[in-house]
Amino acid sequence: MTSPDSMTGLDLTQIDESVRPQDDLFGFINGAWLASAEIPADKPSYSEFMRLHDLSEERVRGIIEKAAASNAPADSNEGKIGVLYELFMDEARLNEVGTRDLEPQLERILGLADRSALTSFTGEATAPTGIIALYVWTDANDPDRYQAQLGQAGLGLPDESFYRDEQYGAIREAYVDYLATLADLAQLPGCAGLPDGDARALAETVMDLETRIAKEHVDVVRRRDSEKSNNPMNVAERASAFPSFDWDAYFEGAGAKAEWVETININEPEYTAAISKLWGSESLENLRAWLALHAIDAAAPYLSDDFVNAHFAFHGATLSGTAEIRERWKRGVSLVDSALGEAVGEKYVAEYFPPEAKERMEQLVEALITAYRESISSLEWMTPATREKALAKLEKFTPKIGHPETWRDYSSLTIDPDSLLATVGNIATFTHNFELAKLGRSVDRGEWHMTPQTVNAYYNPGANEIVFPAAILQPPYFGIDADDAVNFGGIGAVIGHEIGHGFDDQGSKYDGDGALKSWWTEADRAEFEKRTRSLIADYDAMSPRNLSDEHHVNGAFTIGENIGDLGGLTIALKAYLNEVGEAAHEVGSDGYTGIQRLFLSWGAVWRGKNREADAIRRLAIDPHAPMEFRANGVVRHIDAFHDAFEVKEGDGLFLAPEHRVSIW
Repeated sequence: MTSPDSMTGLDLTQIDESVRPQDDLFGFINGAWLASAEIPADKPSYSEFMRLHDLSEERVRGIIEKAAASNAPADSNEGKIGVLYELFMDEARLNEVGTRDLEPQLERILGLADRSALTSFTGEATAPTGIIALYVWTDANDPDRYQAQLGQAGLGLPDESFYRDEQYGAIREAYVDYLATLADLAQLPGCAGLPDGDARALAETVMDLETRIAKEHVDVVRRRDSEKSNNPMNVAERASAFPSFDWDAYFEGAGAKAEWVETININEPEYTAAISKLWGSESLENLRAWLALHAIDAAAPYLSDDFVNAHFAFHGATLSGTAEIRERWKRGVSLVDSALGEAVGEKYVAEYFPPEAKERMEQLVEALITAYRESISSLEWMTPATREKALAKLEKFTPKIGHPETWRDYSSLTIDPDSLLATVGNIATFTHNFELAKLGRSVDRGEWHMTPQTVNAYYNPGANEIVFPAAILQPPYFGIDADDAVNFGGIGAVIGHEIGHGFDDQGSKYDGDGALKSWWTEADRAEFEKRTRSLIADYDAMSPRNLSDEHHVNGAFTIGENIGDLGGLTIALKAYLNEVGEAAHEVGSDGYTGIQRLFLSWGAVWRGKNREADAIRRLAIDPHAPMEFRANGVVRHIDAFHDAFEVKEGDGLFLAPEHRVSIW
């Protein structure tokens, strides 16, 4: 992409001098790049995140290819990495095999004789879909224990809105075409157990069923609501609330012991109530067709070229606007990474994560926590009672940096050297069993939910932990030798963002131990929600620069991330000022003060662009605002940005002081 300045670590080579930072920080610091950069043909978007992803991908490729050439024992991690990669890379063999390895699953689906058998099948690890999805997470009411969770499922399109919104009409038509193509390729029409009709008729039957399922789905805003999603139910309560669903058959298929699912959490009981009735009345032929086409769709990336190309034409080209399928080695790396991520990660850390990076990150995390502590202690809008609880939660934050201390055991994962599809099924079974085995045990606080080679970070409210994998700890986010302003505007704001999730609209409902328990006075909660409503309204009005005006950010959907961004950058600035004092106002060799460089660093972090189809899709399913608004949307609320760049009324990023939102 571009290279940072050797003195500061900040890349100033992509500035567009025709744009003023007072009008458009994102366009100023990134404008030359936005005008000249081409999105790679195999990607729906490109950004600094993607650049680091590509670097990580190349490094992981080297690790995998070394494992493949090592002749390590087949039952070792290295052996499994190598065999799985070679299985995927043997394209000629997959073309020769065709659908042979898929046929047993299709035959099983078509032979499911009654509703109980269908229900049991959808609970299995290798089931391609179901009307509900089983997973394991911490109990929101008792975060020291795991709890089985059930969420809505059953759709082939990205979100329920794709089945109803007029703007997605062409995508719906393309989806039916795709399903018909899969049915033809697998020679489904005329098979016993399915509805009568040709491939198109089967596809339309499945589309009709999914449209009715989607009608019962709750939307993305409701799904974010932690309190509405906390609905523990015991066996008797489930039987009473959802009498049309055979729970015993479902959990038997899942391999869940009765004591593990004595009480489970139903994330969307309104959905489960409606959909269990549909499940109880829908024809068996229609349900088999739905399961069969989802099975083919799930298997398609691991079959012959005709299936692979059909899968890409819809999932890649139609949904995301991607011009070309990724090279085979990249897809192979993704498969190995998803299956044996920590085995790969252990080698990645040994080769690419220096101890001094972790030490510097620990210092930055402590600086951000200190700044949050100071800020919360002086909040004027919060009463002492709530402030005390907020500070208590802050003290209980657990940072995790780089990699887990204990690596996952893959000894029970079987790689079948004769069948890629069977191995993909084994991977699903291994993951399913790994998760189910947690039930009845105390929560493992050392577990990571991202691998070290992942370019990302996260906050887990149930554990009150902030996690920063090794791969994100690189420029432009972090540099061991970078200027403090650049580090605080990059990784410092990311750290602040993840801490901020502990105090966003949903994270703030959890206490310092990770329990969903209110620690607010009613007056303080009301004031907090008043401020968040202002931020929601602000983002609702934003429309991405590469889309027509009818496309807008969903402020209610993105509010958690927007609070994280606003708090993260605000507190990163405070931490930076704590670190360097008056030196922050001195003009450096690049002509900018430290405070200006911090904001420019923030703007450069979000350098990126999307294809039109991908930008539209993300507005519906991504809880983050578009990159330009992550840069510009936040700074307009910060007094120090207005001061640093002398932003005045009439400037594009000017926001009157009375409209600026300050939360943390």
